[in-house]
Amino acid sequence: MYIYNVTIHIDQSIHNQWLVWIKEHIPQVLATGKFEKATLSRVLVEEEMGGVTYSIQYRSYSREALDAYYKEDAEKLRTEGMKKFADKMLAFRTELQIIDEYSVNFN
Repeated sequence: MYIYNVTIHIDQSIHNQWLVWIKEHIPQVLATGKFEKATLSRVLVEEEMGGVTYSIQYRSYSREALDAYYKEDAEKLRTEGMKKFADKMLAFRTELQIIDEYSVNFN
């Protein structure tokens, strides 16, 4: 399994507007059929330059599904946010490959 992680720094002046938008945007990304779920998290760090940072982690079904997302959907979905928020947000993307998962078993 792969995680497509998008970390976005948002200028305080558009924070509320962006938060409404991202909560509409995430279901659009999931609607591509390339991911099984997404998690929106706030990064708990105080930025010197102000603003707020978030991470959205999309769990893909496979490497092939992630590659298909890049080829078929990514540009269109990225462009929408850039047009809307332009220089008030900074995003970078990383890929993570899940090797093992562990959980606590209290039985």
